[in-house]
Amino acid sequence: MKFTEDHEWLRVEDDLVVVGITEHASTQLGDVVFVELPEVGTRVAAGDEIVVIESVKAASDIVAPVDGEIVEVNEAIVDEPGKVNEDPLGEAWFFKLKVEDMDEIDKFMDEDAYNDFVG
Repeated sequence: MKFTEDHEWLRVEDDLVVVGITEHASTQLGDVVFVELPEVGTRVAAGDEIVVIESVKAASDIVAPVDGEIVEVNEAIVDEPGKVNEDPLGEAWFFKLKVEDMDEIDKFMDEDAYNDFVG
């Protein structure tokens, strides 16, 4: 698993990258009450804002970590946004990307580096 400075996690599954937010991010947000996911088939570029999350504390966006195409979204977190707080590193993934260049994933932090990053 890799981590971004935007507090997203990336897990490679075959030729796809699964993206979610870290436990740190879900804790900072507080109770998540709304999630808006991108459309399947959407082409994204690294840095594009593609998910909207609203919590009792704040609204936030999730950005695309790399270039690719959205091939699947997790409708379960739209129906039950609280799952983001309950299992941010597991069942509460946001979307799956077919990535154009899988080598791009290597530039992100491993778990030790991320834990140092969040202090």
